[in-house]
Amino acid sequence: MFDEYINIISELRKNNEAFATATVVRREAPSSGKTGDKAVINKYGEIIGWVGGGCVKSIIIKEAEDALKSGKARLVKIGQNSSSQKQEGIMEYKMTCQGEGTVEVFIEPVLPIPHLVVMGKSAIAKSLVKIGKAAGYRVTAVTPESKPDTFPGVDELISQLSLQPIKMSAASFIVVCTQGEQDETALEEALKVSSAYVGFVASKKKRTAVFEYLKQSGIDEQKIVAIKSPAGIDINAKKPDEVAISILAEIIQLQNSMTNASGFTRFDETREAAGKTKYYINPVCGVPIDVNNPKHIIEYKGEKVYFCCDGCKEKFEAAPEKYMKKEGVK
Repeated sequence: MFDEYINIISELRKNNEAFATATVVRREAPSSGKTGDKAVINKYGEIIGWVGGGCVKSIIIKEAEDALKSGKARLVKIGQNSSSQKQEGIMEYKMTCQGEGTVEVFIEPVLPIPHLVVMGKSAIAKSLVKIGKAAGYRVTAVTPESKPDTFPGVDELISQLSLQPIKMSAASFIVVCTQGEQDETALEEALKVSSAYVGFVASKKKRTAVFEYLKQSGIDEQKIVAIKSPAGIDINAKKPDEVAISILAEIIQLQNSMTNASGFTRFDETREAAGKTKYYINPVCGVPIDVNNPKHIIEYKGEKVYFCCDGCKEKFEAAPEKYMKKEGVK
């Protein structure tokens, strides 16, 4: 079982996907989750492994989503009694089902390695690839007619001036270092994809001419204005390595200021993109329910209502109007 858990994590990391781990760190019988039980929550909000069923499972899905969005780990306490005093990093839930006992689960988000895309094969481009790798980034180099030894140690090498073959995200950072070789084409490609940053290494004169070309080509002016040029923090850099350091410093500064540096949004969005059913929000406890695997389904005024446990179902049946005022499916 532990080997399977490790293999799943290895595969997700290999694919550079966001996920969360959940570990039962404390329990009071008769909870079904036992100390040491582990699970992985993938980008679709699916739990692989075991930390508990019913309310516990649904709460863990909700908290894993929040952990992935914020990038912050948390301890989740679920039981019949809850403390009135809130503590930072600790989320408490009163168990709504008829189960007894208490379980405490530590949830830790595991986010993709930050992604740096360098376009061009100039001296600055080569320095940026080298320093980006040293700083722990996953680096993609994009330049026509490139060879394996053009960028030693690069994670991905694209030998055409196109970003279409690359798996991009809202947390990818693009730097155009073409420096006179198809600058316009490179920037057009960079503006076609979703990214957190587009930097352009150029003089003020070159920047003005290229930006005017992009404007005349019909590219959204807001996208053009958002390009950072000259790229990098002003440190009076002269040498290629110094310029690369100034650019990476700017990217790190931006990355650390982002409220959602991973680019992760919601399980429902990843599920929809994959053609999976969206989660239904339990109207009693507010936690997500997989409509393909609910504990209970009842029909109320022509609408199916899904529940994670006996307790939620019974509370709903006692006062359905009270709970149906809440939103059902997200």
